[in-house]
Amino acid sequence: MPFDNTMALAALASVIPLIIIYLLRPKPVQLSIPSLMFLMQVEKQKKRFSSIRKLLKDPLFLIQLLVLILLSTAAAAPFYTSQEDLSDEHTVIIIDASASMQAGNRFDDATRLAEGYLSKKNSIILAKSSPEIVVENTGSSQASDALENIEPSATIADLSGAMSEGMRLLSQRGGTMVVVSDFASWEGEDPVSTKQLAQSYGIDTAFVDVSSAVGNVGIIDGWIDTEDGNYVYTCVVKNYNDFTERVDIEIENPAGSVKRSLNVGPSDTAQFRVNPLSSGVTSISIADEDNLPADNNAYVVIPTQSDTKTLFISDEGKLPSKIALSTLASVDISTAEGIPSATDDYRIMVIGLKNRSLTSSEVERLDSFLDNGGRVVVVASQMLAGSNATDQFQGMLPVIPGDVAEAQDILGIDLEVVQSSSLTDDVKFNEIAMYKYLNATPRNDATVLVATEQGDPLLAHWSVGDGTLVYFGFNDELGEPWNNFHNLPEYPVLWARLTAWLGGSGDISDYNHETGDITSLAREMTVQTPTDTITTQKVLFEQVGTYRIGGRTVAVNLYSDRESDTTRQGSEVMERVSDQNRDSPDIVRQDSYEAKNYLDNYLIILAILLAILEILIIRNRGEL
Repeated sequence: MPFDNTMALAALASVIPLIIIYLLRPKPVQLSIPSLMFLMQVEKQKKRFSSIRKLLKDPLFLIQLLVLILLSTAAAAPFYTSQEDLSDEHTVIIIDASASMQAGNRFDDATRLAEGYLSKKNSIILAKSSPEIVVENTGSSQASDALENIEPSATIADLSGAMSEGMRLLSQRGGTMVVVSDFASWEGEDPVSTKQLAQSYGIDTAFVDVSSAVGNVGIIDGWIDTEDGNYVYTCVVKNYNDFTERVDIEIENPAGSVKRSLNVGPSDTAQFRVNPLSSGVTSISIADEDNLPADNNAYVVIPTQSDTKTLFISDEGKLPSKIALSTLASVDISTAEGIPSATDDYRIMVIGLKNRSLTSSEVERLDSFLDNGGRVVVVASQMLAGSNATDQFQGMLPVIPGDVAEAQDILGIDLEVVQSSSLTDDVKFNEIAMYKYLNATPRNDATVLVATEQGDPLLAHWSVGDGTLVYFGFNDELGEPWNNFHNLPEYPVLWARLTAWLGGSGDISDYNHETGDITSLAREMTVQTPTDTITTQKVLFEQVGTYRIGGRTVAVNLYSDRESDTTRQGSEVMERVSDQNRDSPDIVRQDSYEAKNYLDNYLIILAILLAILEILIIRNRGEL
């Protein structure tokens, strides 16, 4: 018999102490009775091995011996294998929750038809840009309730990804997978190919088409340009009807509202521009309701542009970081040799001390500045190393600073981007010659963007109170330079991005997304979606509208010609499925699987019954 844990069989050695205890237990006291003295001669005629024979006749010893053997064997997890039939009791229902499923009654039809496929055990997966498991291994009643509460998103569905998730759920014992969709559009692999793969694993897979051709007019694209210092938005509207459509457009922004009309021919597009875009949120809406509401609206966010008041703390006159900041038109920079008592007027503080560290009182002011939502950039220097800085100041950093390290190669140490972001895009860190740096260790909640090849962080940030602290590991001291970054054209670019990000503006693309995009946050934050309020560290944009994230407003749009084309039907996919079913002799379907049947639970139950029997014997003897 095979065992999963053969090492546990060593516990069988526990029977040895049990036998020794029984052999060495005290013998009963013998009394000499004169009238029976003649029996003493018989007592002296003892047989060999009488003690072992007495043990074998003792029911308590036998019970305890069996209990030890059973428990030791159970710990080794004995099992036997058997070939079991693949069960179809588990049904995985995949429902397309993409934007096109909002057209007409498609999604309602999908949930209604899905209910007819419920079985004894069910799992429901929504196919979005990322699969979402609604319920898993649940009964038909709970699954039916779940179908009543699901809603479509405004994303493009990855049908194949959702099917792969369904295959994972059915990989152990098989079952049935049902995909309910309009099969009009998808991203990722072809679902027909994934269906063939699932069937090769013995998973019966059915496609249910809920498509129906309906007309639609929608916003399928949009982009932002700059002209003469102003932002300009270009919007593309498409008519999917077979007749010319008059499309009334309503444009609203903080500056007011505007209405305009477009005549769009059948299966044709038309463009218009919003020039200039005002700061804040601009909404563009198609006035007339139609079959697909998700593409009737578009939103554009232009962050408020204002000079970011920045305080630069340094004990040296000329530093590349200070020069880079002073050249930025959006930065209003002031300098000081120490942190003043009043910091309320500043949004950003850059600490570039080279000859001393912050005093305890300055650290307290810095802590208060961060608690009130301030943004701080600490530039690496010798003054952060080891015991040069106070424990309180080092504890505020997103890294644990160590000693100064020097590169062995004269060309410096290699750098790598740990996490891509808008701050690091197109910055050629591989061209930076890093001669010296601080040996540092990132803290658990810190976000590291750039590090050395050994993992020492060079650009990292985290939250302190309501503020943000950035560790900038590129010391810009000019006497004995630690690196040549300040000589590269990307150096002022990175400072411009840093101040824009910390100051609340940033790149326009940071404020305008498409459905299906994902944004990671530095920590868990409260996010207001177009329909709900959630707390998360990763935001999946799956609805058209505006999101409120940590004081920032973000616009999200569909912009998908294929999702907006409600005239597309799933007939082409269903025809390919039909052809596949006719031409699939090479598919090897499994009808059984090798199952492990464990015996440990039965052995434990038997041991418990024997223990109960032992108690009954002891009680019957009057010893309990």
